[in-house]
Amino acid sequence: MQAKVAILGRPNVGKSTLFNRLVGRKLALVDDQPGVTRDRREGEAHLADLTFRLFDTAGLDAAPRGSLEDRMSAQSEAAIADADVCLFVIDARAGVTPVDREFAAKLRRHGKPVLVLANKAEGRAGESGALEAFSLGLGDPIAISAEHGDGMNELYEALEPYVKSAEESDETDEDEAEDKPLKLAIIGQPNAGKSTLVNALLGSERVLTGPEAGITRDAIAIDWTWRDKQVMLWDTAGIRRKSRVTGKVEKLAVADGLRAIRFADAVVVLIDASIDIERQDLTLADLAAQEGRAVVLALSKWDLVEDKPKRLKQVKDDIADILPEIRGVTIVPLSALHEKGLDRLMEAVLAAVEKWNSRISTGQLNRWLETMLERNPPPAPSGRRIKIRYATQVRSRPPTFSLFGNQLDHLPETYVRYLMNGLRETFELWGTPLRFNRRGSRNPFDKDKR
Repeated sequence: MQAKVAILGRPNVGKSTLFNRLVGRKLALVDDQPGVTRDRREGEAHLADLTFRLFDTAGLDAAPRGSLEDRMSAQSEAAIADADVCLFVIDARAGVTPVDREFAAKLRRHGKPVLVLANKAEGRAGESGALEAFSLGLGDPIAISAEHGDGMNELYEALEPYVKSAEESDETDEDEAEDKPLKLAIIGQPNAGKSTLVNALLGSERVLTGPEAGITRDAIAIDWTWRDKQVMLWDTAGIRRKSRVTGKVEKLAVADGLRAIRFADAVVVLIDASIDIERQDLTLADLAAQEGRAVVLALSKWDLVEDKPKRLKQVKDDIADILPEIRGVTIVPLSALHEKGLDRLMEAVLAAVEKWNSRISTGQLNRWLETMLERNPPPAPSGRRIKIRYATQVRSRPPTFSLFGNQLDHLPETYVRYLMNGLRETFELWGTPLRFNRRGSRNPFDKDKR
C-alpha cells in the first residue's frame, strides 16, 4: 500500500506547482489567480527512489459556513484525515501570515506528521520568510522552490521515514498492477450534475458540489472499485461552447477536460434531462466518439422530468439524427441525488467497453462482407465498378477495419456507412465508434498471383 501525502496551505502559495513537479507532469492547473484548485487531485509521485500517492488540495482559508470556499476547505480537511503525512506549504516571500498560523494550529489538532515547506525561498526575502516559519511550531521548515526544483534533496530526507521506496512499493503492489483500471471520464456542460454523480458512485462527498455552475475546474482522477472492477474515475470541468468560454482559468479547465477524454477508455456524457437537450450536449458526445472512446449517454436529474417516456424518445430521436457515429448508443436515465440508475450506468459502461474491445476473426468478417456485397454491390462511378476483395480487423479500442480492393478512394461515405451499420447489426456493435481504412492491395491469401 502506497503512502498518502497531502499538500496543504492557503491559496496561491504554490501547492499545484509542487504537485506537478513531484508527479512529473502538469496535471494540476496553475495560475497567478488564487483559488484555481478546488477539488482534491491525486497522482503517483516520485522523488528519487520514493514512490507515493500525492494529493493536491484547495487552499485552506477562512470562509463563511456553507459557502463554496468553506466547502473547498472541507475537502482539504478530508485530505488531512486520509493522509499519512502532510506537506504544509507557506509563501516564504510573504512570510508567516495569521491564516498560516491558524491552519498550523488546525494541523496540530489532527495529530498527523507535518512537514513545513517554505516555498518561493529564492533570494533574500525568501530566506527571511523561511526562517520565520520556525515560529509555527511544526518542526524545522524546509526551504524549497517548487518552480525551480530547489530543496528537493532536503524534502527527500524528511519524507523518507514515511514513504516506502519505489522497490518496496513495487513488491507490495505487484498483484494490484496485474489488471489495469478502467479509465472512465464523466463529461458534460456546466451544472449537468457531474460531481454529484461522482459522489453518488463513490458513496462519499469526494468532490465539491453545489448550485453554482462551474465549481469543478481540474479534471480530478479518483481511484475506485465497483463490483471488484478497478476504475480510475475522472470528474471534469463543465465544457461550454467555445464562443462562451471566457477567462484563462476556464480555458485551462476545458483543455484539462478534453485531455481526460483522450486518456479515457470510456466516456459518460452527462446531459441535464430537466431542460431541453442542447447542441453542445450532442457535440460533446460526438467529440468522445471522434476520439474513439466507448460512449454512454446519461440523462441526469431524471427525477425532475414529468413526461419520462416522451423525454426519452425525444433524446433518442436527436441522437439518431445527429450522431450516426455512435448509432444505437446506450442511454441511461438516472438521479444521482436519489442514487437511482447508478448500477445500470456502470453496467452499461462495462458493456460498452466490452464492445469497444471486440475482435472479429478474418474468416467471420469476410463471410459477412460477402453477404453485404451480394445484398448491395458497391457503385460504379464513371462506369468503373469499385471492387472490395476482402476485409480484416487491424485493431480494437475502437474496432478498426481495413478494406482491400480497387478504387476504394472513390467509395462513397454512404456505402461505408452501410457497411458500418451492417457490422453493428451482425456483430452487435451498437453505440461503438468504428473505423474503416481503405487500401488498394491484393488479397495475400489469393492463390492467383498473376
